[in-house]
Amino acid sequence: MDTTAYEEDIAAWALEQAQLLRAGQLGLIDAEQIAEELIGLSLSERRGISSRFVVLQHHLLKWQYQPERCSASWRNTIRVQRRAIERILKRTPSLRHLLDDPEWLEENWDDAVDRTARETGLDPAILPERCPWSMAQLRDEQFLP
Repeated sequence: MDTTAYEEDIAAWALEQAQLLRAGQLGLIDAEQIAEELIGLSLSERRGISSRFVVLQHHLLKWQYQPERCSASWRNTIRVQRRAIERILKRTPSLRHLLDDPEWLEENWDDAVDRTARETGLDPAILPERCPWSMAQLRDEQFLP
């Protein structure tokens, strides 16, 4: 069986690799590239949940520091991010450990503060150095600062 090179067409390559695996033709699979793709998938899931937390914290900061501008749109964004986070955690429970990882939490918080300062014009010095909300509050659909 002639196979498509990864560099030629990743979609065709992926389907062919799956067919080879299912057929038990392990000698024909591109094991190294499959391993790289699996690592990439894991990193993508991690980036996805990080992005959701940054957007959530960003909107919570705006909600707290710009109360005169609070809107249904902001509330909806907060709700959507929380729901997406819960779906990700349900689909990939191995990511739950991130919720207790101080370095991961700090990186997300720094990104949320930076985004908030740039978007709103608020002085970053007035924003908390560390996230003031507990993980329970961040995930609580009813919580708004």
